[in-house]
Amino acid sequence: MNRSRGRIRENLIGLYTIVYKEVVRVLRIWIQTIVPPAITMTLYFIIFGNLIGQRIGSMDGFDYMQFIAPGLIMMSIISNSYGNVVSSFFGAKFGKHIEEMLVSPLPNSMIILGHVAGGVARGFIVGLVVTAIALLFTDLDVEHPLVTLSVVLLTAVVFSLGGFINAMFARKFDDVTIVPTFILTPLTYLGGVFYSISLLPEFWQDVSKANPILYMVNAFRYGVLGVSDVNLGTAYAIIVGFVILLFAFSLFLMNRGVGIRD
Repeated sequence: MNRSRGRIRENLIGLYTIVYKEVVRVLRIWIQTIVPPAITMTLYFIIFGNLIGQRIGSMDGFDYMQFIAPGLIMMSIISNSYGNVVSSFFGAKFGKHIEEMLVSPLPNSMIILGHVAGGVARGFIVGLVVTAIALLFTDLDVEHPLVTLSVVLLTAVVFSLGGFINAMFARKFDDVTIVPTFILTPLTYLGGVFYSISLLPEFWQDVSKANPILYMVNAFRYGVLGVSDVNLGTAYAIIVGFVILLFAFSLFLMNRGVGIRD
């Protein structure tokens, strides 16, 4: 019993150390991790919200600025959760200090959870900053706080795990940018951030429903505004399913040593 408790304590200390390192890293280089997305989202609000939004008018019964605000917040959470883990873990591989974790008694699951927690932390911090910026342009009344927080947490976990998997396979710095550039960004833009899929023809509505980011954006929009283009239960099922699938795949890759023991 004492040995088991000692092992649990060691694992928790290891987990805390990784999380602490990741959070300190985010805050230490805040001018690279927090300021750029804040500036980018401010430009989105000015261009799409103020300039283009005045011509579009309302959408789903809300001012266009209000409608896109949840989508832009979620977009910042997605990109920063993903980017934090992929850059951090690949940096550990590139700098060879990943070997220190591999030879330690820390289970692979704790290594994954530690990096994912760092990605979630950055996603939350940037999300709060972007929310503060959004409130300068429009009013947001959170209709369903529990839905809002749970969707943010689960989505940040999904893309932190995605970033971890990307970093596992990456062999050079160019490999770190391929997925965000050619997969993540297009799916995000087509995920209902700037429009309601009800405006699309029926065929393209069905195509859009194959995009998992659509469910994340709409679930978050439901939490904030109370409207959604998709069923909330379906959205939760898809998000939780991705969490389980990606964590299992990440653990499989770590156990096999893919990209770290080659």
